[in-house]
Parts: sequence; C-alpha cells; structure tokens
Amino acid sequence: MLSNKSLSVWLSAVVITVMLSGCSSWVYRINVPQGNFLEQSDVDKLRVNMTREQVLFVLGSPIAKDAFNNQKWHYAYVFNIDRESEQRKSLTVHFDGDKLTKITGDFDEPESFNIPLDQ
Repeated sequence: MLSNKSLSVWLSAVVITVMLSGCSSWVYRINVPQGNFLEQSDVDKLRVNMTREQVLFVLGSPIAKDAFNNQKWHYAYVFNIDRESEQRKSLTVHFDGDKLTKITGDFDEPESFNIPLDQ
C-alpha cells in the first residue's frame, strides 16, 4: 500500500501534469479554412451591371449580407497557417438595386469590370 505522503505526491504529480498539458503549445491543431475561398480569376469574371443572380453564379453565396444595407455582400476568407500567421482575404460587392456597381477589398478590380456583359 501507498502511504499518505507518497499518495499525495503521486496525486500532485498527476494533477500538475494534466494542468500543464492543457497549456502546452505542442498540441496538434488542424488548420481549418473558414469563409469563401476566392481567387483573382473568380473576381475577374465580374462586370458592372451584373445581376445579383449572376454574381451568385460567379462567386457563390456570400459569407454575410449586410443586415442594415441590402446593397452590400461580404465575402471573407481566413486560413490560419500557424499560430503566428494567417491568410486573410475579403471582398465586398456593392449593388444599386439589382445591379452590381463596384467591388472593394483585397482583390484587384478587373480591367474589363466597367464593360457591361451585354456589350
């Protein structure tokens, strides 16, 4: 049998080990991408005066629609590479009524953006 002293030392060691394991940085964590992954080639397909339906076809569903302003859709992407660095990209699509008017964010505006599709 274990004496009271050796039992308390053993229990203390177990408790300290469990507590320290929760604080360690060597715990494996999966890098999970979150949001809408877009590439510049996707954004290059956008043109002024596209309908909302056409924008949905090109970019997919936005991560968020502005609750107070129905004229903006937000596309965001976050990928945590490790604890010190991450990749972030965002794109905001602006509408006037049902027509695309401009885009803002981390992507370049396409050269052909201001040429409507029907021309």
